[in-house]
Amino acid sequence: MSQITIDSFSCPLPIMDYDTIQLAHGAGGKLSAELIDKVFMPCFGNQILDKMEDQAVLERPEGRLAFTTDSFVVSPVFFPGGNIGELAVNGTVNDICMSGATPLYLSVGFILEEGLPIEELHRIVVSMKAAAEQAGVRIVTGDTKVVNKGSCDKLFINTSGVGVIPEGLEISSRRIRPGDKILLSGTIADHGMAVMTVREGLSFQSAIESDTAALNGMVAAMLETGGQIHAMRDPTRGGVATTLNEWAKTTHLGIRIQQNRLPVRDDVRGACEILGIDPLYVANEGKLLAVAAPEDAEKILLAMRQHPLGKDAVIFGEVVEDHPGKVTMMNPLGVERIIDMPVGEQLPRIC
Repeated sequence: MSQITIDSFSCPLPIMDYDTIQLAHGAGGKLSAELIDKVFMPCFGNQILDKMEDQAVLERPEGRLAFTTDSFVVSPVFFPGGNIGELAVNGTVNDICMSGATPLYLSVGFILEEGLPIEELHRIVVSMKAAAEQAGVRIVTGDTKVVNKGSCDKLFINTSGVGVIPEGLEISSRRIRPGDKILLSGTIADHGMAVMTVREGLSFQSAIESDTAALNGMVAAMLETGGQIHAMRDPTRGGVATTLNEWAKTTHLGIRIQQNRLPVRDDVRGACEILGIDPLYVANEGKLLAVAAPEDAEKILLAMRQHPLGKDAVIFGEVVEDHPGKVTMMNPLGVERIIDMPVGEQLPRIC
């Protein structure tokens, strides 16, 4: 049986006057209107966006607002397991839901390079539509600019997101306490290595694919347990090591993790060894770290494992009072070493 993909359900490539992006597509005239009407609106259209105003007027449930913004410049824009479009949607949804918020609305800004094939833009927009529907969010406003050829690499995307936090819920690194357990939702370094293997032309028996995914469904399942979740973060740029170090520095507490509990796929580990990179420092786009009260950690872990995106979830560390501000890792022989912040950017243009 042939594999069914998102493209199987996508609308056909629109018939347009040009096959590639022209500078006039960003000039606000006929070609700009054609790009909006034939590429963006068929995928993103909804009651709010269809008004075509310069802003979106939004209804919101009761609760506090969570707001985030992010820009995506990944190269290449298509990579195993995803592309820059769904990465932009998922990444922004994840930043919102790490506060415990329910993501509701997104804005999207495109910077397009002159000469970009419209077929590629269409594929990216279709994938964004699918990712937004999967996450249960609506794209309600946006903007498009076109720059001269060579001024950007195909396209850059900025997304902002708004969500609502229920009253009484506070998830923040300020709540981390000694004795708390640290949970990880699955294998690390998948996204960064998927991008790097394409760039470096590496091949393995099994293809390394990005883990890009919206995590709000799994977060909702975790919250439904009623367990105390003190902090959450999706360890994207800089990887797990950077997030843990940020928590340790913010709280002035120590963090100790167990090397033998870290889930890393064999092919990802092999790619990291070839490139001389520690998986702890590699970007993830569909994983989360959570800090939970010790008495609630197991039931939260169970909820994560019962969700498709958390089947490989583990408890792999704890918050300690010794070595404040530092992260250490214990190997299977009982030898402990410091896991420091990365120096510089090991993997540029990953997200």
